[in-house]
Amino acid sequence: MTAAQPSSDPSLRRYLDHPRGGPTVLRIVLGTQLRRLREGAGITREAAGDAIRGSHAKISRLELGRVSCKERDVADLLTLYGVTDDAVRSDFLKLARKTSSPGWWHQYGDVLPGWFETHIGLEEAASVIRTYEVQFVPGLLQTADYARAVAQLGHPRSSPEEIERRVQLRVQRQELLTVPDAPRVWAVIDEASLRRPLGGPEVMAGQLRHLLKMAELPNVTLQIAPFSLGGLAAAGGPITILRFLEPDLPDIVYLEQLTSALYLDKRDDVDHYLAVMDRLSAQSESPRESLEILERLLKQES
Repeated sequence: MTAAQPSSDPSLRRYLDHPRGGPTVLRIVLGTQLRRLREGAGITREAAGDAIRGSHAKISRLELGRVSCKERDVADLLTLYGVTDDAVRSDFLKLARKTSSPGWWHQYGDVLPGWFETHIGLEEAASVIRTYEVQFVPGLLQTADYARAVAQLGHPRSSPEEIERRVQLRVQRQELLTVPDAPRVWAVIDEASLRRPLGGPEVMAGQLRHLLKMAELPNVTLQIAPFSLGGLAAAGGPITILRFLEPDLPDIVYLEQLTSALYLDKRDDVDHYLAVMDRLSAQSESPRESLEILERLLKQES
């Protein structure tokens, strides 16, 4: 049985012409396309693994976009799946090559854990980023001074040079907010994180001014979850949900922990966290009222 030729599917061509998100997203796109071809051809993961001298687990990792893939393996899989069109095969192989190209964040590999590298790649490709923060201001909205205080708190044994590298990485991430077709960022921030004078009063005042400035961007929405709410819908740690325009990329929930992170993309899990975020947004102050709270807090810090 041969699979239908995917020549009419523009996904590969779009990512070849206008890549977003670097190798992380390209691996997911390529893996999703290969899974569709395999399933369309009625071939098991075990048989596909045999074709590339690997296991079904290797095929599973490849299809989930968790590993880069060799051109030789992709070529063998395309042959197995009955893809013979030269132009289509060429697109697949070009994309396979790009999955091994380092993203801009590769230069920070000395201070960037692998589990967070995935998040940066997904963040780069997202069309909507919804986030709820309990202890800190969201990373995309931090000033350099505030980010430095966060880095020193989380990495007390790091050298001053390493701390500065972490700050530089965070600042460079924030360029995402002002590029053409920038993602929409919708952040709900717990009031506790705004009243905690991390870095001292001057650093906190600068951070509050920065939040007011960021809220002026057309793609940034801020809400504050005030103390007066009592219990919140999201009891626990921070939540980030990333949404993508590409049909090959499902919504992903990112849950950061102290030394690792969880990435959830199963529909039931995503729906649960989307419902939590919706309740948080409904419970929190409106964007206008939130700006008024920021202004009051800034006066207290000044």
